[in-house]
Amino acid sequence: MQTYEPFPSNGFVRLSGIIGTPPGTGPVPVSRATWYSWIRQGIAPPPIKLGPRASAWRVEDIRAFVENLSEVDPT
Repeated sequence: MQTYEPFPSNGFVRLSGIIGTPPGTGPVPVSRATWYSWIRQGIAPPPIKLGPRASAWRVEDIRAFVENLSEVDPT
């Protein structure tokens, strides 16, 4: 079993910090396509735009998502 560095206490986390690099190796082990599909379906929290080509997620939102991850239907 892999161990993960904890999320920062506050602030933002980029996609690679959520799904890992390569994808599927992080705290939420899914592909980039699955992650964005979950956002469109309202399962995962939407990102915050930091700039024209940069998005991130609030750490609080991701922590809440990970805590409730067992409730996500993978289909």
